[in-house]
Amino acid sequence: MDGAERVIAAIDVGTNSVHLLVARVLDAGGFEAVGREKEVVRLGSGSGDMKVLHPDAIERGIAALRRFRQIADISGAQVLAVATSAVREAENRDTFLDRAREEAGIDVEPISGLEEARLVYLGALAALPLFDQQGLFVDIGGGSTELVVGRAGEVLHATSLKLGAIRLTSRFFAREPITKRAVEECRHYIAATLSAPARRLRRVSFEVAVGSSGTIRNLAEMVELRRRPGSSATARGLSFTHEELAATVEELVAAKRAKARARIPGLDPARADIILGGALLLEQVFAALRIESMVVSEYALREGVLVDALQRGSGPPMHHLQDVRERSVRQLAGMCPDERAHGEHVAHLALEIHDGCQALGLVDGSSREYLEAGSLLANVGLVISHSGHHLHSYYVIRNSERLTGFTDHEVELIAQIARYHRKSEPKASHPAFAHLRAADQRTVRTLAGIVRLAAALDRTYAGRVRSVACAKEGDVLVVRVDAGAEDVDLELYTADERKGLLEQALGTDIRIQRV
Repeated sequence: MDGAERVIAAIDVGTNSVHLLVARVLDAGGFEAVGREKEVVRLGSGSGDMKVLHPDAIERGIAALRRFRQIADISGAQVLAVATSAVREAENRDTFLDRAREEAGIDVEPISGLEEARLVYLGALAALPLFDQQGLFVDIGGGSTELVVGRAGEVLHATSLKLGAIRLTSRFFAREPITKRAVEECRHYIAATLSAPARRLRRVSFEVAVGSSGTIRNLAEMVELRRRPGSSATARGLSFTHEELAATVEELVAAKRAKARARIPGLDPARADIILGGALLLEQVFAALRIESMVVSEYALREGVLVDALQRGSGPPMHHLQDVRERSVRQLAGMCPDERAHGEHVAHLALEIHDGCQALGLVDGSSREYLEAGSLLANVGLVISHSGHHLHSYYVIRNSERLTGFTDHEVELIAQIARYHRKSEPKASHPAFAHLRAADQRTVRTLAGIVRLAAALDRTYAGRVRSVACAKEGDVLVVRVDAGAEDVDLELYTADERKGLLEQALGTDIRIQRV
């Protein structure tokens, strides 16, 4: 294999299955799939919150990841792995994530439902010529369903619902034979859950409906075989109407047991026990959003992960906020418009301090964009209360649906950088901080220390400190402050008072000096 060739392996750890896509990066910026693998692991279970990953499910998941790691290594591929609802909701998810890292050599990143929706949209766009059309994109998983309206690569509205084929099966069809009452209760439950988000989506409007995921593809294959008995149905180019879906659902409802459903032409036998829940869910999505027909995308989340990586350079996190990340951070910061100018200036000074430290070999630069985001969002907690607003900032960042383009882990780091920009320093007694790995703790301490210093240098909110530069004088880090003729005595005093955390993190004394 050509040594200059780049290969990426994207892994999607879903509630029902774990998927692997190995792809060669093309010079034109796209990709060519060179291998695909799928393991049905049934990682998630339960009708409500999937609070626990059971030991046998974890074993199946880790075994799949070990095998996928070996396949990726054959191609020398960079591995990118994300996990969806089963992992993100589990209280014991760290057991799975730690084992994945230690036993399979894979860092699996849980992603939020809205980030999953965005990536599904990116993946679907790579498969269908719909870039200029306003489309509704539907992805039904085992534990959640993502609904996105997008156009020209931009997400206009997205929602993630705790509705999925496995979740609904566990709640309504755990026992056989299935009953008419259970089917109707399932329909009512889905309709009630869809009601509010469907109203919002209808207001956005769409020209075409697109479905992805195994559930929708398999239903489309069943429709195709009803149309053309004996044909070889594939996901490429498939579509179906509202009436065709209704007929397929009726056929599934008539089969009271999984064994009977498994004999329906086109149905994947591995889905026979969960397909009814997924089919009823899609039926209700069609009804709530008044969909007349749907086209099927071959691509979904894992392809979206790959496309996103290519857009971001396919390497470590970018060194500055870009595109969707930047827009989402600034949108969230906009919750406190009175803080915008201050936040921008603090971010400017923080990045100058960071870059100066990087040039001196004190930081490696890999987390620069987290510093920028943390600086811009440090005071977003003021939307709740001034008192303890750094604590509120952590809560707002950690729970906001506005941050897109970041993994769950990245959001956690940004939230902690903002949380520690003032008042108490990070401590082992703080549960969220203690939960981080040692390297991430060092990152939080260092970047929060930089934000403290930068915020102090804009203590009066007047932007009097124009810029800063860093130098080493012996063992001392000198931060040189350019303020022109401005009076910055308060800024210098405050910076000297608040430099302690950064001194500890860098292991060096700091002197603040006006030039």
